[in-house]
Amino acid sequence: MARILAIGGAHIDRTGRLDAPHRAGASNPGRWVSEPGGGAFNAARNLARLGHHVTLVSPRGGDAAADQVAAAAEAAGIEDCPLTFLDRATPSYTAILEPDGNLVTALADMKLYDIIPARRLMTARMRARFDATDLVLADANLPQDALAAIAGEASARELPLAAIAVSPAKVVRWKPSLSALTLLGMNTAEAAALAGSEDALSEQWSSLLRAAGLASGLVSAGSGPALVWSGDTALSLVPPPLSKVEDVTGAGDALVSGYLHAWLEGKTMEACLISGIALARLTAGTSGPVREDLAPEGLAQAIAAMPKPADA
Repeated sequence: MARILAIGGAHIDRTGRLDAPHRAGASNPGRWVSEPGGGAFNAARNLARLGHHVTLVSPRGGDAAADQVAAAAEAAGIEDCPLTFLDRATPSYTAILEPDGNLVTALADMKLYDIIPARRLMTARMRARFDATDLVLADANLPQDALAAIAGEASARELPLAAIAVSPAKVVRWKPSLSALTLLGMNTAEAAALAGSEDALSEQWSSLLRAAGLASGLVSAGSGPALVWSGDTALSLVPPPLSKVEDVTGAGDALVSGYLHAWLEGKTMEACLISGIALARLTAGTSGPVREDLAPEGLAQAIAAMPKPADA
């Protein structure tokens, strides 16, 4: 299995699940759940549970939330290497979900990530971690100059660099580094922000984003078609319907990590996309941003049992 260096968000996800459809401007009964999350961290935990050796580098505060993240990393078998700021709070993401699991609104308190200078990621110890990895995985929670530094280190070593968009507001931080990316995972809103087009059809994302400088990408659209391309080759598949959506949080990160898991095994583009869709379905069917019971055998069974996705 591969050695993976994951850099980016590892924080606390607070999820409020409504008991009934959301009513704006009113008190909505529901319940809260708090657990570790973050784009890079979700993908890192998935990949570690699929058998890869994963090292995680992420900014944390000096609080109980940081301890919760560290415990979750240990439970997933991750080598945890936090950048700790004792006088700061660990970032958090708070989401409100409909009873069917779809997102109503979310608030991201990520101020700690915004103050990370590029030089904190380019120490001798960090360079040694780049030297000892097969794949770099980073999300857009970090500042643009930090992402550019990560891209530069990966390019200098000819390492593949996979990226996660995180949000429409943050994906644009990857713009100066698009040519260095092996893959960028995003949803349609994030693709629109990157391409500067709000009304593109699903099959147009590859040409629009290639023109922006992104050679390879993966665009998800919920229950709509998932699109992947590399160079001039593109593939679009419609995921089979899911009987029950428990929680969409982390499904996009699962799509990326399922795709990368198959890619690291040398699978075809179609097999990689099916693997990503299968893991996203497994994740959306459970509470929380990752499946704690994920294992290679479970993913293989999910792939084998999944109806063949329809061509978009």
